[in-house]
Amino acid sequence: MTRLVALTGATGFIGRHLTTGLTRVGLRVRALSRRALPADQADPDVEWVRGDLSDPDALAELVRDADAVVHCGGAVRGASSDVFEEVNALGTERLATAAVEQAPSTRFLLISSLAAREPTLSWYAASKRRGEELLAERASPRLPVAVFRPTAVYGEGDQEMLPLFQIMRRGILPVLGPQEARLTLLHVEDLVSAVVAWVQHTEPIRGTFELHDGTAGGYTWPLIARTAEEAWSRKIRCVRIPKSLLHLLSGVTVGVGRMTGRQPMLTPGKVRELRHPNWVCDNAPLTEALGWRPQVDLSLALRTRRPFVR
Repeated sequence: MTRLVALTGATGFIGRHLTTGLTRVGLRVRALSRRALPADQADPDVEWVRGDLSDPDALAELVRDADAVVHCGGAVRGASSDVFEEVNALGTERLATAAVEQAPSTRFLLISSLAAREPTLSWYAASKRRGEELLAERASPRLPVAVFRPTAVYGEGDQEMLPLFQIMRRGILPVLGPQEARLTLLHVEDLVSAVVAWVQHTEPIRGTFELHDGTAGGYTWPLIARTAEEAWSRKIRCVRIPKSLLHLLSGVTVGVGRMTGRQPMLTPGKVRELRHPNWVCDNAPLTEALGWRPQVDLSLALRTRRPFVR
């Protein structure tokens, strides 16, 4: 039975929810942190290891004798492909190597991204796919490996999608891609429940699995607006953001990022991700493997999870 989970990305949006979800079911968590130890380090169920994905000694300490490794850490911002490659690809490789050497009875779960199925779109997508490939090279009977590819994850504490929801609260939905494009969403509570189910499963579950909130066919931009209108009883107007404007802004943010050293979120690759026509995915393989089913669609989240759209 799994008792100790080694977790990367524990101080990020998803990682904080994962830490809570794992300890809530009685598991101990050993978590990696680049910064000074968080204020909640006194939690007897959480042990903090100082370091990052470039530090082999910290990674060895993190995974030593762990029953499961959940790799949630990664880069979502960057002004060059090297930033993403170093963290999302090579960082995964280093962690898998440490797991093979230090945790003889572990299982490994990579929290990747649905973007990995379209690696030519962006530096981020390419690095996520490369991380999956490097992990697969180290998979073995001794290191059973699974990959989760969640779609856009949102919920309380998320700072990336929060501005979109805040603008919607004011009655405007910026349409960032073609109106007919199909996109999918996943509430962080459902991602956590899937990870906990994987960790607690008696036998290691292997394979690559997509995750979304179960809305058949995903969402179009107009459907998102209608869903918010029904949830909030207010009119939501779709405002199309021209492709040319998005590309102009992305070029500026990348240039500024390279001059200042700050890592931008909006890049030309991110624009291509946003404008991709089909992000529909399929939960069926994961449901068959784990019995997992999402519980929070966008309508329920907008009606009952108010803190994330403050």
